Amino acid sequence: MNKKIKIVITDYIDKPDIEYEVLGNDVDIICLCENNEKNFSDIIEDADILMAWHAEITKYTINRLKKCKAIMRIGTGFDNVDIEFARERGIPVTNVPDYGTHEVADTTCSMILALARGLSMYNHLSKNYKTGWQENFIPELKRMGNHNLGIIGMGRIGTAVGLRMKAFNIDVAFYDPYVANGYEKSLGVKRFQSLAALSNYASIISIHTPLTEETMSMVNQSFIDQMNPDSVLVNSARGPIVESLSVIYDALNSGKLAGVGLDVLPEEPPSDEEALIKAWKNPAHPLSSRILITPHTAFYSETAWYEMRFKVAENARRVLKGENPLNVINS
Repeated sequence: MNKKIKIVITDYIDKPDIEYEVLGNDVDIICLCENNEKNFSDIIEDADILMAWHAEITKYTINRLKKCKAIMRIGTGFDNVDIEFARERGIPVTNVPDYGTHEVADTTCSMILALARGLSMYNHLSKNYKTGWQENFIPELKRMGNHNLGIIGMGRIGTAVGLRMKAFNIDVAFYDPYVANGYEKSLGVKRFQSLAALSNYASIISIHTPLTEETMSMVNQSFIDQMNPDSVLVNSARGPIVESLSVIYDALNSGKLAGVGLDVLPEEPPSDEEALIKAWKNPAHPLSSRILITPHTAFYSETAWYEMRFKVAENARRVLKGENPLNVINS
C-alpha cells in the first residue's frame, strides 16, 4: 500500500484506531465527522474506500467519487446508501451482517420477557403502591409457554431470537418468503406463508427484516388490525418499518397491544410532541409501564463494536489488495 491510498469515514467515528490497527499506517484515514453529505469536503473525491455510518450516501455523493473502489456501510442496514446508483457506477456496496447478532437477539429477548412477564409494569407500579405488596398481581399475565412467538424475518438475528425463546417453552413461528423451504424443519419451528396468518397465530411479534420498499411502513393500521388482542410487539430492526408512533400509541390504547419494545424509531431521536413519547416519559401515564424504548443500541457491546469496525477494515484491506470484497449487497 502506498501513502496515496485514502480511506474516508463519513460520520460518527472520530478516532480511527481500530481501522489503523488493521490497515497499518501506510494509508490515510480521514474522519469527516459529518452526517450531512452536502457538507462533505472535497477529500472524498480522491477516496479509495468510503466508509459510512448513518450519513446518507446518495447520487450526489456517489457522483463525486472519482476512484472509489467500494462504499462500506459500518453496520448491517444499508437503506442510507443508493445501492442501485452505486451499481450503475460500478462501485460495490458492502455491509457487516453478522457483527451484533448475539447482542440484538439478547436485547430483543430481554424486551419480550420484560413485557410478557410484566417486569416493566411491576417495576413501575411497585414504586407507588399505597397498600399491600405481593397482593398486587397483574391478573392477565400468562405463563410463557402459553404464548406464541411470531418472528418476521428469519435471518441471523430472527433465528437467534427463535432459538433463545424456545428455551422458555414458547411456541415459535416465522414469516419470511426469502428463506429456503424446509428451514423451519431444521429449527423445529412453524412457518406461515403470510403476515396475516402469522399475526393470527402470535401473541408476541418480533420484527427482524431489513428496511426495503417491501417492508417500509409494514406495521400500519392494517397490520395492527390483524393482530390478536393484548399482543406484544418488539422492533429491533429498522424504525421506518413502523409507519408511525401514533399507530403504536392507538394500539396500546385500544388494547390490541399489551406492550411494545422499540430499539428503533421512525424518527431518531423522537419528537417530544409524539403522544407515545409523552406517555413513555410520564410515569403517571397509564401506558408508561407498557412501553420500552432504547436508543438504537441493541447492537452494542464493547466486543460487537470492535468486531464491526474490525470487519469493515478487513474488508477494505481485501479490496486494496485487489481481492473481491465480502458481503456485497449490490452485486
